[in-house]
Amino acid sequence: MADLLEQIAICIERGKVNAKSPYPPDLKGQDGADELVKKALDSGVEPDEVLAKGLVVGMGRVGQKFSENKVFVPDLLMAAKAMSAGMAHLKPFFESGQAHHKGVFIVGTVQGDLHDIGKNLVAMVIEGGGWKVVDLGVDVSPEKFLAAVEANPGAVVGLSALLTTTMVNMEKTVRLVKEKVPGTKVIVGGAPLTADFAKKIGADGYSADPQGAIGFLSA
Repeated sequence: MADLLEQIAICIERGKVNAKSPYPPDLKGQDGADELVKKALDSGVEPDEVLAKGLVVGMGRVGQKFSENKVFVPDLLMAAKAMSAGMAHLKPFFESGQAHHKGVFIVGTVQGDLHDIGKNLVAMVIEGGGWKVVDLGVDVSPEKFLAAVEANPGAVVGLSALLTTTMVNMEKTVRLVKEKVPGTKVIVGGAPLTADFAKKIGADGYSADPQGAIGFLSA
């Protein structure tokens, strides 16, 4: 079974979705994440094991490569697509309670900001890391973030911003969430941000890339 789980991890890392997928060329015609996850579950591998030792391992590898500039956004998107194909087979087990997420991660781009590429990449990598992701989208008000936190007790919040003019709304969101639900962990990210800014607004963490966000959640 270890070999099958490693094959799943390789498919995620390389972005091999299914047998019909022509990408990557050297794996053309071979089973992808779709078929291999189903095969693992059908052969009796526990859903949590498929997640932890297959999908999460593969996404972790490609996320690390991304942070080291060894692969790029298209590679990460293909990995996320393969991961989604595998996760589709695990969904019934999550819904029945037979498999478990590591936690809930609420993510969104703050009010006034419509940029979503960075936010989407973080969401994909974190979902691939075994977390349930609640993606609120873009232009998200502090009140909407708060409502999501109240609906998901114990969730971690991720705030994204690309415009310097919307960073003030990041601060408003952190203040409101922590005032109403003390103890909520908040991580922030985005091109104009720094670790010093994150500390100044009361956030618990800052990351310049998706892998850093995974590291924050794992700490």
